[in-house]
Amino acid sequence: MNHIPRKRFGQHFLHDPNVIERIAAAIAPQPGDTLVEIGPGEGALTTALLARIPRMHAVELDRDLVPRLRTRFGDALKIHQADALRFDFASLAPPEGLRVAGNLPYNISTPLIFHLLESAALIRDMTFLLQLEVVQRLAAEPGSKQYGRLSVMVQYRCRVDALFRVGPGAFTPPPKVDSAVVRLQPYPALPHAAQDETLFAKVVAQAFAQRRKTLGRALRDMVDAPLIAAAGIDPVRRAETLSVAEFVALADAAAGAAG
Repeated sequence: MNHIPRKRFGQHFLHDPNVIERIAAAIAPQPGDTLVEIGPGEGALTTALLARIPRMHAVELDRDLVPRLRTRFGDALKIHQADALRFDFASLAPPEGLRVAGNLPYNISTPLIFHLLESAALIRDMTFLLQLEVVQRLAAEPGSKQYGRLSVMVQYRCRVDALFRVGPGAFTPPPKVDSAVVRLQPYPALPHAAQDETLFAKVVAQAFAQRRKTLGRALRDMVDAPLIAAAGIDPVRRAETLSVAEFVALADAAAGAAG
């Protein structure tokens, strides 16, 4: 009996063999890798991955799918029946780092990426199939319309590579938008490390919450215009024009003012 995709889980199952093979080739798992797939669904991508490695992990929320996956893959697939948003991915990470992949439900993709970034130091790479718009935001450069809080926070920790687009016809049921595959590789050492990462996150969030305002106005409660200028940034600029390094400089200026 076929599984009916559940809207509340955001399920859109891959079925196009060419797309599945292309994604598996992009992930390129090697024997000895510790790989976890988020949301394997009916196991289409899982099959292609297990053709390359002897065993892997999977995190699946849908209770109806878990026994089917266990029957299909046996001991080759270690299934964790859990909500990926709450799952402790660090618990699976070996010393050489965890590899993460998956066709992520659109409705949880952004919070899930933020959850995974909490364990970025233990993750080698993440390869995801996401809504095209989200991939464009992840990979956006300063000055572009897509550049925002998500871009800055992810690019602070990871190298971002948008790989290729995937049309709606590759899924059952087909989504109403295009998708894309993206690779996120956490930096072994941050190119621009903030003195206070909690404050850095607050500065970025505040700046983009009022993105039509100049930085001097949007951040006046956190860092005043003279301090912004002292950090080498014109206070009349807007958030979407700043690089990750400039946001770090802003946060460090705010930290100095607070300290």
